[in-house]
Amino acid sequence: MSDHETLLRFVLASRSPARLATLRAAGVEPEVIVSHVDEEAIEGSMPDAPPSELAQVLARAKAEAIADALTSPAIVVGCDSVFELDGRPYGKPGTREVARERWQQMFGKTGILHTGHCVIDTATNQRAEATASTKVTMGTMTSQEMDDYLATGEPLEVAGGFTLDALGAPFIESIHGDPSTVVGISLPTLRKLLADLGVRWTALWNTDLG
Repeated sequence: MSDHETLLRFVLASRSPARLATLRAAGVEPEVIVSHVDEEAIEGSMPDAPPSELAQVLARAKAEAIADALTSPAIVVGCDSVFELDGRPYGKPGTREVARERWQQMFGKTGILHTGHCVIDTATNQRAEATASTKVTMGTMTSQEMDDYLATGEPLEVAGGFTLDALGAPFIESIHGDPSTVVGISLPTLRKLLADLGVRWTALWNTDLG
């Protein structure tokens, strides 16, 4: 292990429990610092941006906000996801009404879940970025299933209004690509970006996991 890896401070600039759980399941225990970036303002300033570009810009903004605020060296990871359907971007629905409308539009269709990644080494100010994209084919719901799902509140705060790793999973017919992209952080993509910055993925493993 290099000196850089020995002193590594690994920070996830996200409040997403799904991203944290995905990293933990892969043996990584990050330090979580929420960026509080105004996502709606950024989205509003880019009305015609392709969904994949929007995801990347949001991820970069999150990583930069935390990297700029830290006073000790760290590797900072920022991520953001945007669902694309018929060429249009869909972020977090926010309300039951919006979530219901989006699900009705998605029934039986295939969209693309884009997750942007920005990794910044604050010690060197080097960064690596990439957007991962996975195709998602949606199922359909009965009216009662829709009411029950919306009542949980889960679809309101996730990109596209659905999850693959929680209550929304039974309503997704299939995916084509990296599953962790749909959850919100592509592990293969992150591993490659860290390697670009000279950080070995296995150096991040939490040895206490056994």
